[in-house]
Amino acid sequence: MKKITPLSTKLILMFFCLFLLGNTYGQDKNQTNKTLFGKPVKAGTINPNKGIIRCATTEYEKFLQENNPKRMSNTQFEAWLTPLVAKYKVAKANSRTAATVITIPVVVHVVHSGQAIGTAPNTTDAQIQSQITVLNQDFRKILGTPGYNTNPVGADVEIEFVLAKQDPNGNPTNGIDRVNFTQPSWSESEIETILKPNTSWDPALYLNMWSLKFTDNTLLGYAQFPDNNFAQNNPNYLQGLNPNGGPANTDGVVSSYDVFGSSAFGGSFLLAPPYDKGRTMTHEVGHWLGLKHIWGDGGSRDSNTKDCNASDYCDDTPKAGWENYECLITYDSCPTDPGNDMTENYMDYTNDACMNIFTQNQKDRITVIMNNAARRSSLKTSNKATAIPLVANDAEVKITTFNNTIDYGCNTTPPALTNKQVSINNRGTTTLTSVTLNYTINGGANQTQTWNGSLTQNQSADITLLNTNFNGTLNVSIVTANGGTDQRVSNNTASRNYFDLATVNYNYTNFVFNLQQDFWGDEITWEIKDGAGVVKYSGGPYPGKHSEILPLPVLITENWTLESNKCYTFTINDTQSDGICCSGGDGYYNIKSTDGSTTIASGASYGMIENKYFSTNALGTTTFEALNDIYLYPNPTKGTLNVYVSSTLGLPNSLTVSNSLGQIISQKTVSKEADLTVNTSSLSNGVYFITVTKEDQSKTLQFIKE
Repeated sequence: MKKITPLSTKLILMFFCLFLLGNTYGQDKNQTNKTLFGKPVKAGTINPNKGIIRCATTEYEKFLQENNPKRMSNTQFEAWLTPLVAKYKVAKANSRTAATVITIPVVVHVVHSGQAIGTAPNTTDAQIQSQITVLNQDFRKILGTPGYNTNPVGADVEIEFVLAKQDPNGNPTNGIDRVNFTQPSWSESEIETILKPNTSWDPALYLNMWSLKFTDNTLLGYAQFPDNNFAQNNPNYLQGLNPNGGPANTDGVVSSYDVFGSSAFGGSFLLAPPYDKGRTMTHEVGHWLGLKHIWGDGGSRDSNTKDCNASDYCDDTPKAGWENYECLITYDSCPTDPGNDMTENYMDYTNDACMNIFTQNQKDRITVIMNNAARRSSLKTSNKATAIPLVANDAEVKITTFNNTIDYGCNTTPPALTNKQVSINNRGTTTLTSVTLNYTINGGANQTQTWNGSLTQNQSADITLLNTNFNGTLNVSIVTANGGTDQRVSNNTASRNYFDLATVNYNYTNFVFNLQQDFWGDEITWEIKDGAGVVKYSGGPYPGKHSEILPLPVLITENWTLESNKCYTFTINDTQSDGICCSGGDGYYNIKSTDGSTTIASGASYGMIENKYFSTNALGTTTFEALNDIYLYPNPTKGTLNVYVSSTLGLPNSLTVSNSLGQIISQKTVSKEADLTVNTSSLSNGVYFITVTKEDQSKTLQFIKE
């Protein structure tokens, strides 16, 4: 991994080098053919008996660290947290103040591809609520439930979880957010780059959970580990570190839909034994609150390598040399240390029915995280679990169909556009029997559609809007509820932009390729091949400078001549999964027309691999709808976003900025070239969309605010 670090940080890293030798990520000798987050899976991650990946949090944390040089390493994190825990224990021993139960508002994003509620993976409200119940039983050690134990070190963590009662706009909600991406399953990279940023609610106010179908059906779940807070006046803040809470729009916990919930509360739930008691989420939320695996991620049962020196930094959890998968047998993997393996601990890998304990030291660690960590401490004062006054007639409309996210490339045909789906939710106290909707496409003629049925409070129904198989802007509003006036107007409108992911066509065959390497050119390879898989041009790996001293390597420029009427795939790889822009020199690549006026593809921060598709058709014509005629820069942006429109098209009529929920943030009329800019300084960090409209045509592009 390449990283730029200030001198003081390097000294800290040298100080902890002995600890780093025992770090989880130094143990890569025994790996499998399976990958997680672009890297081979370490032996011990996969249950050798069931082939299940119980948890991918360790691999995810490594991915976050490699892609964000500001994120603390494991050693730095423990160096920050350990003195805080010690200080807390002293204060607790000298204090007589009664403990306070912390309530955390939760939003569960139920991700599906158009299935009816109750059909996998679109789980029912009851199954979702059963998971919240299990979390409370486990974290509160509730008497008479599977979460209770009589172990002397067993602790009531004094944290409770409640499905949110207010949405990000202050409207009533049941904390269940159903989203239809028309995509059947999700890889880890798609979850991180597409799903999470487009659906996340403010993680400083909510614990975000995602229930979905993984593309890898052996994976059960993973969580984003906390990071240190931004407060540099903290006496335990390590000088030289650049505090960073990790990416906000990916913070939360992800679970396979068939382990989200407990079969103890419903026989018809979509759950898969023996992971059907809700303990996957108990385990992952434990990670989200700062707990490590019980064996400290040192050894591996599968590769028969014990490590009794690895630590979970909790003294009351007996040393374990590796993970355990069941607890019918008493194990003592570290016989020279006192105590048997605590296989019943929620942070081991045992079956759901085995688990029933968090210890006092684990509770101490969680408490310190809740007091000090970024986007954890703020949850203690969040009001999103507090109900707001309700009214009798209150229908809410949400557009639940997101843009299709699959990149179809050269060898498959994108599916035909389909009509968009919205959900009607009853947020009122009386039964909802009818709703009349108005909707427009790209600001065109108004259309009306009426729903009739019967919804009690917080129930929902999906409606497919007629004549909406298009790309562009959809605006929907509620006209009447129960034949009369809707008493809450703040949740009566919704808007979303849709754009075509089909391969873009160009009416020429000569291109220019530019590659600016960073300091690690030996990690870079690339190629461009046609639809038949024939490689036309390729390059790399290049000599690695392995030095952070400027200048960068010389810019590589190549002229490509491609064939007409063919589709091409450009692929660039980085063996260390950190791209070429951000961790050792400002590298980049682009493919342009020979006159430089059109950018076909570009990138820099792409992780391990990035694919770009385009086709050539010498008989084609350039239209406003072609992506090559409009692009945004710089993207990502921290301030001014520029919109480039080819001079052959003329000025568009307007620019519209919307957020990932489809809500319009700003609109701007374009009358001169200087109007082709957007000031993003007031926007919070995240993913946004800008729609460029010219007469009866429009194009929607995505940008990132940093």
